[in-house]
Amino acid sequence: MKQFPSRATTSALLVVAGSLATAALTLMPLPGSIARAELESSPKAVLDEAWQVVNSNYVDDTFNQTDWLAVREELLSADYASPESAYVALRRALATLDDPYTRFLNPQQFSALTSQTAGELSGIGLRLREAESFGALAVTEPLPNSPAIRAGLRSDDLILQIDGQSTMGMSVDGAAQLIRGEIGSPVTLTIRRGSQAEYDVTLVRAQIEVPAVDYSVQIEDGKAIGYIRLTEFNSHAHEQMYRAIRELEAEEVQAFVLDLRGNPGGLLNVSVQIARMWLDDGAIVQTVDRDGNVETLEATNMALSDRPLTVLVDRRSASASEVLAGALSDNDRATIVGSQTFGKALVQAVNTLSDGSGLAVTVARYYTPNGTDISSTGITPDIRIGLSASQQLYLSRNPHLLGTSEDPFYARAVSLVLDTIPLAANALPVVQ
Repeated sequence: MKQFPSRATTSALLVVAGSLATAALTLMPLPGSIARAELESSPKAVLDEAWQVVNSNYVDDTFNQTDWLAVREELLSADYASPESAYVALRRALATLDDPYTRFLNPQQFSALTSQTAGELSGIGLRLREAESFGALAVTEPLPNSPAIRAGLRSDDLILQIDGQSTMGMSVDGAAQLIRGEIGSPVTLTIRRGSQAEYDVTLVRAQIEVPAVDYSVQIEDGKAIGYIRLTEFNSHAHEQMYRAIRELEAEEVQAFVLDLRGNPGGLLNVSVQIARMWLDDGAIVQTVDRDGNVETLEATNMALSDRPLTVLVDRRSASASEVLAGALSDNDRATIVGSQTFGKALVQAVNTLSDGSGLAVTVARYYTPNGTDISSTGITPDIRIGLSASQQLYLSRNPHLLGTSEDPFYARAVSLVLDTIPLAANALPVVQ
């Protein structure tokens, strides 16, 4: 096992997440807050704030062999005609660190990130997809307890217009920008359902909790399997996972399959809390800052189930997903099935800057309980599954088949847990 210096505790909000395309991070609170009461409302003030955060907390105290003091002088000696021009200069400076996870977010990007990690948004509660055969957008599903479900919207309804604007050729992201808005404000959708005539429905935007956990009881070979799909580690994911495990235990499932495929990560503390729901004891993750200080986060004897567990991962399982999979694997709590994971072993702190923008800064590295550094290599599954290009395309176009017999990852996981159930569920007590 890798040996670390003695433990030191920091107070910060940590985020662990995968590729930048997901806009997800792993967050950790920093020791102290950014002092900004005296900052002037100017682009240079924001640049200096950002420089100070990196200078104090960046995981590599050589700053990738960059003269970081000279970077500050260059940033503050220039004149900026607008905040946007200052943002360009800051991004150029951060690029010298050669770290894609240390990045600047303008106010709009920062707002979107904080909404994502909060697991809440202001809207009407619809999952959408592009309906290619119709050239419009279709409802994948309305979210529970949302304005959309109260208005009677259904899966496969076509959305033809949003506040009078046609959705022909519109992307899902474009539609989301139109649908989201201030809580209590109205939005009108033009709907087509099957062969019925088009009709308008006006919904009032509300605060929506975004589901991160889906679960069900699957009957496989006469045995009840609890299937749980975790899509991200937002601030509500641990609450939703708690309910899922409790309800599946009440259904007397005999084993679990936990699906982390495509999960890009999220909040580190949420990943630790979820690991504690499966582990009674043992280390979960170790973080190491630039001074070599180590914090080891451990299980707290609060596991909700000891039933057989198999975890599904793939190349898009990253960061917080890898923390969870690594903890369950190193503690011999679960069998890991799938393909090699993404391999992100860095932790970011997300900081608010004085103009409403934000800065994500890599502040620590993490290791699995056995001291394994998964950087670039990822978690190696116990059972490898490879899909052909046609299989991958088929599943991506038919996401409803995930967690069914048509899903090779799930089918392999079920075959494994079925082998463990007779011994785990039916073993006779030993009399001595």
